Amino acid sequence: MLALVGIFINTLLLVTPLYLFALLRLLLPFHAAQVRLSRVLVVIAETWMAINNAIIDLFSQVEWRVEGMDGLARHEWYLMTSNHQSWADILVLQKVTNRRVPSLKFFLKQELIWVPLLGLAWWALDFPFMKRYSRAQLEKRPELKGKDMETTRKACEKYAHYPVSVMNFFEGTRFTPEKHRQQDSPYRHLLKPKAGGAAFTLKAMGGQLHCLLDFTIVYPPGTSRSLLGFLGGDMDRVEVIARRRPIPDWAAQGDYENDPEFRRRIQEWVSEIWAEKDALIESRL
Repeated sequence: MLALVGIFINTLLLVTPLYLFALLRLLLPFHAAQVRLSRVLVVIAETWMAINNAIIDLFSQVEWRVEGMDGLARHEWYLMTSNHQSWADILVLQKVTNRRVPSLKFFLKQELIWVPLLGLAWWALDFPFMKRYSRAQLEKRPELKGKDMETTRKACEKYAHYPVSVMNFFEGTRFTPEKHRQQDSPYRHLLKPKAGGAAFTLKAMGGQLHCLLDFTIVYPPGTSRSLLGFLGGDMDRVEVIARRRPIPDWAAQGDYENDPEFRRRIQEWVSEIWAEKDALIESRL
């Protein structure tokens, strides 16, 4: 609880300058000013994460075992993914990547813009807010087809001017034993990956992403994987293994919804990555 209070106070202190610079960016619609102010906003976000990391280190006393971060660069563009077990995963990824790779950008559901304090902060930091339509909605209103891609593509156009790490949890949701059973997942420690999310992200970025930064997070067996468990010291260690994988050129060029051959190829590519990840987790437990 002390860690949460510290993170909350940190958020209150830094969200004010973040909002002010975001407002200034709205008032100065010139390209040079937009790029420079966007970089200032990233610096504020990185400072917020650095302070959060110090708070986590103070209270959690976690032993960090991190592999594969050598050779990463802040001037590159990355597509990032990870297995997803807990809300703690986001803090873990921020801990190991902050100021070592470009600032993380998460694809968010449109409803999350209403989260107090953070919703507007995510908007100011150019996180793409996605509104996905169900099949029933598209059948009723065919004109909505492709709207989600177009909205995201416009958001991602800003990323051409400064490096970013676009984060996409391929599983789409957090792992639970119940979800694992419902899916009849072929993996022991993972849910089935949603290759459509990877295809959607790559196409929205227009071929600008050439490297997949694949993280595997391993928490100690028998410990709480909850956010409070992580912050409260229930875990004595956290392992994070990063692997860089080249993204095939064809992966950003296909139509996942309408091209069965492309859909098969990208599903096979993602499934191979997930099989390796599952074996890696098994070897570390």
